[in-house]
Amino acid sequence: MTAKVIDGNALSKQLRAEVTTRAAALTARGHQPGLAVILVGEDPASAVYVRNKVKACEDSGLLSVFDKYEATLSEAALLARIAALNADPAIHGILVQMPLPKHIDSGKVIEAIATHKDVDGYSVLSAGELMAGLPGFRPCTPYGCMKLIESTGVSLKGKHAVVIGRSNTVGKPMALLLLQANATVTVCHSGTPDLAYHTRQADVVVAAVGRRNTLTGDMVKPGAVVIDVGINRNDEGKLCGDVDFASVSEVASHLTPVPGGVGPMTITMLLVNTVEAAERAATQADA
Repeated sequence: MTAKVIDGNALSKQLRAEVTTRAAALTARGHQPGLAVILVGEDPASAVYVRNKVKACEDSGLLSVFDKYEATLSEAALLARIAALNADPAIHGILVQMPLPKHIDSGKVIEAIATHKDVDGYSVLSAGELMAGLPGFRPCTPYGCMKLIESTGVSLKGKHAVVIGRSNTVGKPMALLLLQANATVTVCHSGTPDLAYHTRQADVVVAAVGRRNTLTGDMVKPGAVVIDVGINRNDEGKLCGDVDFASVSEVASHLTPVPGGVGPMTITMLLVNTVEAAERAATQADA
């Protein structure tokens, strides 16, 4: 068996076309979707991520507000800016790029963002809405993973899914989204004594630990769907994921590549969430 590669770039392009259509419809009604992105400091990777997010907004017809601050910005000043954006009706989503300088409490910053503008889905309230099955915003990377799985045509109902990783940003919300789709979910992590025992039973595996070759072909059930969230570098310095692509592709039915799999979907789902926020605001304003 040779796995079918799940093309995140192609799916992302399709979803962004839908975002563009929805954004145009809202703009025609006088409610152009708006996303504010805040970058504090000079982290090179963060600068690239932010640049990509701002460009994605502009390409899809969203209003993009980009605030760049020196690393010396005070926590109070950042919180004041977030408060102003919370009150701005032209802004429907607020994203503060992580990591923040050490003198700023990232938890306090995330919680300062109004829940109806928390398009990253990172706040405690957003996490609670997800756990309770309420219509909040789903974190962008797990949301993108669900869309990738959906694109395979494989139904999750009655399937056994294994999530490798338990982070608040990917692992935990991923498990909750899989549960909502009626999968039976096992969450594995650094304290799991025999990872392969669990993954060999899985119909779907989502690897999100940030360590290359965490999942190899001998650990995968034939025909499984494998989603690789990891971003690492191999010995040659090339990007790779948590999954040994060569060996797993000989066993799995579907597999995401790195790059070109989950990565493009994360920004796309940010746009989807922002448009959703704008649609909710427009419905309230027009009521």
